[in-house]
Amino acid sequence: MASTPNFWQRIGIQDWFLTNESTEKAKAKALTPDTVYSYIVEKFRDSIKDLSFADRVVFYHEFIISFNADDYKEFVADKQGIFGLIVQETVTKFYEILKEYRSQGKTVKPSGSKWVFRLVSHPDYARGDKGFIGKLLPDNNQKEQNLRVTFIPRQTGIAQTFDVSQEALKGFTYYSEGYFEIPYEEELEPQEEKAAKAQANIARLETIIPDQQFAGKKVEYFMTDEDLIVSGSEETREDSNIFTIPSDWVNAPHLHIRYNKADGKFYLASFGEITTLNEVTIERSEINLPKWVELPVNSRMLLNGIIGLNLFKA
Repeated sequence: MASTPNFWQRIGIQDWFLTNESTEKAKAKALTPDTVYSYIVEKFRDSIKDLSFADRVVFYHEFIISFNADDYKEFVADKQGIFGLIVQETVTKFYEILKEYRSQGKTVKPSGSKWVFRLVSHPDYARGDKGFIGKLLPDNNQKEQNLRVTFIPRQTGIAQTFDVSQEALKGFTYYSEGYFEIPYEEELEPQEEKAAKAQANIARLETIIPDQQFAGKKVEYFMTDEDLIVSGSEETREDSNIFTIPSDWVNAPHLHIRYNKADGKFYLASFGEITTLNEVTIERSEINLPKWVELPVNSRMLLNGIIGLNLFKA
């Protein structure tokens, strides 16, 4: 009765893994979190080099990382959740790399809406072996087509790349704890960073400038300090707590907005010629003697009867 060919025989590279006395004695290096992390990041960079063209940056969205079954078990022993942490840091690094390309004027657009990571093992992998399969479009219903596979044999340590069919991959073991799916963020920021930034914002101000050069474009400002100055185009200061509206219709300065942590409320003092708050005219203050009035969230202010300014909770 004919023996069933193993994985390497089916894809025609069995000769790479013929062992001898010296290789059998060689001890494979144990997998570490940094090894796995660096390996995935390396393959991501390689995908950009292989797939990109013109000024368009193209990259894999699905990553299948394969190991020897015993290596896999030893790696996750007493490391519950380690793959999840590796994946989080890996995606953060992906965004750093993509930001660099975008800052160079390259077009960075995704081919898929998510990142997918699958950590798997295969019985024909020897101790120390690891492999990588990348996919451009992550999908649970993959068509029967060849896949590009990169493999590092334990003897040489040199990566080899070749095409294999889906049929040859049926021997892989997929682990429920080794599957991760993360939405792609167009802003190239992980959810954790976006949440941290949002938490740091106290309020959001929004205005539409009627001046011809801005063609009615909306301008937003995120308030991060407890004190904010709203000023006009004559403003010369560039402090982070100054919201300069580029219009001659706004006095410099025009408003002072303050957030009081004690009661969680906003307050307003006006230095401009005319300021209305929710259609009620605000008394004008001297710069060094502000007269505070409560500024409710979702309020609408009108500066000099021309510039509308809205305050929203961040």
